[in-house]
Amino acid sequence: MGLGDEQIYEELKSVLFTDNAISSEAAAIAMGLVMLGSGSESSAHDMFTYAQETQHETIIRGLAIGIALISYGKEDSAEDIIEKLLGHQDSILRYGGCFTLALAYCGTSNNSAIQRLLHIAVSDSSDNVRRAAVLSLGFVLLRDFSTVPTIVELLSQSHNPHVRYGTTMALGISCAGRGLQAALDVLEPLLKDPVDFVRQGATIAKSMILIQQNENTHPKVKEFRASLRKIVSNKYEESLAKFGGAIAQGILDAGGRNSTIQLENTQTNTLNMKAIVGLTLFTQSWYWFPLSHFFALSLSPTSIIGVTDNLKAPKFNINCHTKPDFFGYPPKAEAQVEKQAEKIATAVLSTTARAKARAAKKDKTVKKEDKMDIDEPSTTEKENTKESKGDEISNVELQDSQYKSLYVKEPYQFQNMTRVLPAQLKYVTFSKHERFVPVRKFKGMSGIVVLNDQSPGKSFDRIKTIREKGNTEAPLPDPFTIDPVLDKELFENDNE
Repeated sequence: MGLGDEQIYEELKSVLFTDNAISSEAAAIAMGLVMLGSGSESSAHDMFTYAQETQHETIIRGLAIGIALISYGKEDSAEDIIEKLLGHQDSILRYGGCFTLALAYCGTSNNSAIQRLLHIAVSDSSDNVRRAAVLSLGFVLLRDFSTVPTIVELLSQSHNPHVRYGTTMALGISCAGRGLQAALDVLEPLLKDPVDFVRQGATIAKSMILIQQNENTHPKVKEFRASLRKIVSNKYEESLAKFGGAIAQGILDAGGRNSTIQLENTQTNTLNMKAIVGLTLFTQSWYWFPLSHFFALSLSPTSIIGVTDNLKAPKFNINCHTKPDFFGYPPKAEAQVEKQAEKIATAVLSTTARAKARAAKKDKTVKKEDKMDIDEPSTTEKENTKESKGDEISNVELQDSQYKSLYVKEPYQFQNMTRVLPAQLKYVTFSKHERFVPVRKFKGMSGIVVLNDQSPGKSFDRIKTIREKGNTEAPLPDPFTIDPVLDKELFENDNE
């Protein structure tokens, strides 16, 4: 991907020319992936020409998406191919034109690109093209994600279900991993939409926004997870909505809840090309659901991995100035207890029933005579219980204010190679008194961090890899020298 190798490109082109509906479509997408972001005019021309010659819709669609990948980040230099695609009479090529426009101006918030996509979203004759136009807004507005809910709010109320689906994915792409409440407010009514594939898009988009959120950072996560379980287990639910619920569950738990969607590298203020490509091809699962596996490309591990100059991971502690449980893992789903079968009541004769009733009357008279005098609770005790219940309610209401004052002076510590969420990074600091400190210090560092050893030469405990843990052979000894004065016995044996 992105290698731009002409030999690989030519081999894929020979597969494309076989005109097989399945393998040629795969070759078309692969050609776009190999020439990703190259802006090659000859490649785009070849693919556009063959798209007009073939009769297979799948191949045309694959070529259109391939051209979009070639035009990634090219902005004005991709205008020629964008105009050809958007002005074509074939709706599939216009569909590809929307994605070409989106990837060429990805993350730029270009006004011209936004206006053209909005115009296509309300005027094109093809539902597929209108859906792609609305969806593409999410890519163009990646860096200005907070404005997307305002822009697509009216489109989310459109009479056309394809436009409504496009709004869900535009919100999911632009606000992925952000937990933006305004985006969730727009998605809320679409979760109950009468059309099944709109509900599918809404559930997937909401899970993309709420990825790596727990009840502390966003209180409605537990409720959303419960609703997903109902969608998947409900046998009367439509298959498309069920599929969306299953995908949404997988997104929430992606990478063992140790990964998130990061389309923008916040440390360097650059776009994550691999993640953007992954979501672009993930949206093509509308036509063939196995393409949803491309979603894995958009995931980034959320952890701090400190390594030395020889790529060894030492054991050392890192400070976090928050409460330990605030950014923790969500609790595991409770196991459902199987209900035991109720026993069938046995038949009772009338004579035994009368005898039991007479015995029960005798017991009641005896209990009334022997009843002890018990003091009733006082009014003050009742008031105290009411006050305690009132305190519990107020604690729930104060969660938002606790989040704002999250910083604590006395931090807790966690070890190297530990899960750290993006929202947690601003509270993470490296101790100056530790042996290992980062070579380059900057705010919000994450991922692989190169460490400086302040006590070189001394041995240290390090975190072993899986291969090292599985290695049962004896380790090689450390380098050593023999001193003739100290090791006399060795030399005496040699002389003999």
